[in-house]
Amino acid sequence: MMVLKKGTQVKVISGKDKGKTGEILEINKKLNKVKIKAINMVKRHTKPTKENKGGIISKKNFIQQKKKKNNKVKKKKKKKDNKK
Repeated sequence: MMVLKKGTQVKVISGKDKGKTGEILEINKKLNKVKIKAINMVKRHTKPTKENKGGIISKKNFIQQKKKKNNKVKKKKKKKDNKK
């Protein structure tokens, strides 16, 4: 199992944001979901109130943990050429 921490760089492997990378902002272990920076942006239509102007607001939404993977770069080992 992969260890998830806030601030880890991950890559989305399925869905509408497939191939995009981002940083984990929030983790919900109870629902097995994570919120990633600039991934799964949704539009929220809000009514004007005394405090808020209202209108269409973009916000980040959670995605399932199985739709991402760690984005660590693995270094390839060089093979030694034994010429005789």
